[in-house]
Amino acid sequence: MTITQDSVVTIHYTLKDDEGTVIDSSASGEPLAYLHGHGNIVPGLERELTGRNTGDKVSVRVAPAEGYGEYDKELVQSVPRRALRGVKDVQPGMHLHAQTEQGPRTVTVTRVAGDMVTLDGNHPLAGKHLNFDIQIGDVRQATEEELSHGHVHGPHGHDHG
Repeated sequence: MTITQDSVVTIHYTLKDDEGTVIDSSASGEPLAYLHGHGNIVPGLERELTGRNTGDKVSVRVAPAEGYGEYDKELVQSVPRRALRGVKDVQPGMHLHAQTEQGPRTVTVTRVAGDMVTLDGNHPLAGKHLNFDIQIGDVRQATEEELSHGHVHGPHGHDHG
């Protein structure tokens, strides 16, 4: 079956950076099931999978603008450690949840220097090319319930049970 708008698509994937380092993979676990055309995966990958068929193997390189966005220096800021009330032992690499003018956002601690903590609100993959190796498994039409909820239900998908 061909991948079109409102298809439920099941894929196995490996995601690598430009150096060939594996960032994420479904190889050792369950495949990813998503509702095609509903923004459930990065836009560049969704566009490249449109029109593909069950069983296809595809390699896709997604530019930052169609992945997790360009790196935005405006999303990096230094704050006094006291601004992180309730967070004990702040260390680089920690992920914190912050309320911003654009709503809740996950930030990464990138530096701790004395009383100042540098926080980065960019997605960890912002500004990076995404190199996907995809094997398309099952493709089927979404149910009315899946369409109304905007995501997959049942095997490999979300279950409201």
